[in-house]
Amino acid sequence: MAATPPPVQNRSQHLPQVIVLKPPPSFKFFGDTFSKKFELLKAWESTLPLDQFLAARAQSVQAMLCSGTGPRIAPEILRLLPSLRLVVTTSAGLNHIDLSECRRLGIAVANAGEVFSEDVADMAVGLLIDLLRKVSAADRYVRQGLWVSKGDYPLGSKLGGKQIGIVGLGSIGFLVAKRLEAFGCSILYNSRKKKDFVSYPFYTNICELAAKSDVLIICCGLNEQTQHMINREVLLALGKEGVIINIGRGAIIDEKELVQCLVQGEIGGAGLDVFENEPSVPKELFDLDNVVLSPHLAVFTPESFKALCDLLIGNLEAFFSDKPLLSPVMFE
Repeated sequence: MAATPPPVQNRSQHLPQVIVLKPPPSFKFFGDTFSKKFELLKAWESTLPLDQFLAARAQSVQAMLCSGTGPRIAPEILRLLPSLRLVVTTSAGLNHIDLSECRRLGIAVANAGEVFSEDVADMAVGLLIDLLRKVSAADRYVRQGLWVSKGDYPLGSKLGGKQIGIVGLGSIGFLVAKRLEAFGCSILYNSRKKKDFVSYPFYTNICELAAKSDVLIICCGLNEQTQHMINREVLLALGKEGVIINIGRGAIIDEKELVQCLVQGEIGGAGLDVFENEPSVPKELFDLDNVVLSPHLAVFTPESFKALCDLLIGNLEAFFSDKPLLSPVMFE
């Protein structure tokens, strides 16, 4: 009688382990691809409290995948992962990761790099054109039958010739600038330091930049220095004809002051893809025709998700093969 073959070991036992505290929104597009290459320790599926799950299952795990919508990667989480050596995030922004603690513990960080830059720059320009030319507001006007009953809709404003103040001339800000230059706009900017590769006028003072601009576009990251950087003083400097576009992070703008300035007509309008307490959006904005709202969709295209998937897998495979990361975050 033939001997019974030994049971086949679960294939996941041979895959590198990656801890995931909460599934990133993009997981619905590439989660299956990840599961074929890595053993994912899915904390959100466990009935255990997070600290107990990490203590029981993740003491030897060396890599983590996270996103801006999940729990903050703070010291209290990092303490529970003594073997962790890499945090990979699905976003370009890093405000959900305690970078100083990662640096102290010798944990490398990799982000989405420039994968989203073109799509986010496109969204910034799209929001601006929509706002200036009243595209969404005019669409509602037509759908409500008001063109018939009330006549022509009020005129919008020309984009060409506008003074555009860009806050944060990184990869996204630079692509926004190049796109708007093609429309005949003049570019001014504020950034952490002056960029030698551009000739745009540089402003160290945000209020001065706002006062010189018809449009202020927020492209910088969120950190302790930039939180509520766009305050009432900046908004008033932008003025009653000025408009603001935010494709950075919601908390860069003091949202309460923004709402007040819009309701009182102290600025001309806003195009917002991000908000301070997502997914909550101030209800005062819903009835304003000079405001265009988007549910944090600037990075979300099938093409960008495919590129993101390739980059995340590339970073993790490089780490487990002891090779250089593809998009490492350089600690300052």
